[in-house]
Amino acid sequence: MDFGLVLQTDPPASRVVSLMQRAERNGFRYGWTFDSAVLWQEPFVIHSRVLAHTQQLRVGPMVTNPSTRTWEVTASTFATLNDMYGNRTVCGIGRGDSAMRVVGRPPNTLARLGEAIDVIRDLAEGREARIDGHPIRIPWIRDGALPVWMAAYGPKALALAGRKADGFILQLADPYLTEWMVKSVREAAATAGRDPDAITICVAAPAYVGDDLAHARDQCRWFGGMVGNHVADLVARYGEHSSLVPEELTSYVKSRHGYDYGHHGRAGNPSADFVPDEIVDRFCLLGPAQAHIAKLRTLRDLGVDQFAVYAMHDAREHVIDTYGQQIIPAVNG
Repeated sequence: MDFGLVLQTDPPASRVVSLMQRAERNGFRYGWTFDSAVLWQEPFVIHSRVLAHTQQLRVGPMVTNPSTRTWEVTASTFATLNDMYGNRTVCGIGRGDSAMRVVGRPPNTLARLGEAIDVIRDLAEGREARIDGHPIRIPWIRDGALPVWMAAYGPKALALAGRKADGFILQLADPYLTEWMVKSVREAAATAGRDPDAITICVAAPAYVGDDLAHARDQCRWFGGMVGNHVADLVARYGEHSSLVPEELTSYVKSRHGYDYGHHGRAGNPSADFVPDEIVDRFCLLGPAQAHIAKLRTLRDLGVDQFAVYAMHDAREHVIDTYGQQIIPAVNG
């Protein structure tokens, strides 16, 4: 199993770079950042510094979207980084949550997202693509490679990921829901004539190592609020008791009352007070190292190829080091 580190691009950028270097020294192979231009600093500028100060770390956004930047700009940015540092980037992409909603725009449609996946990948790898009916090709790209991994929760999004994406990003670490969603993605891939096992499965969630479970929960409760934004969309689309979406995913958002993006993805987020302890425990990895190892082995056995650690809490260095010294060797030993 591969491991990744997920950070917000809060200033100073040098801190993000330093933590990514620490992660690489501890055996992490991927470095991810949020991508929301209003809330945090521009990720691709910082990605360039991360790539320059690491040796093999693969870097990308978790996740970008089809509207913040035009598709040719996104493709050219990835291709430029790859040309400078080798093909070490991954394009994580989704419909857009904080990047869109914080400026009053709705998330992108799945149709637009599906088209963007094809165009961004083709352009970044040097092939011709059509944008608004116009054929475009970036002429300077040579030997470009850009895997595109799609974030998804709902049945239609999972099906789209199976049809088009090189990887699937699931932003929660509940084994029951992981099994259901991975199965949905792979079935869609098989139906589309693709090799379902060729799709990389990445589970991303907060991890907090320690014996004080109450404190760990409080540091990671924000994640249930973040996931709740997407779940609320699913409930609005499919209904609270739809057979298309597991009740294990949707039931906890009944007590959700609005969301303030000013606290998005941060420990102590007051908009996450509706998230019960049970959801924090199911969606995150908490407790002593052995508890992390056991849950990661379960996820690995369900077909998960990478676990990406959200490290928005007060123990980032401790978690990175403990994963490197104890957890990664045990899972992969």
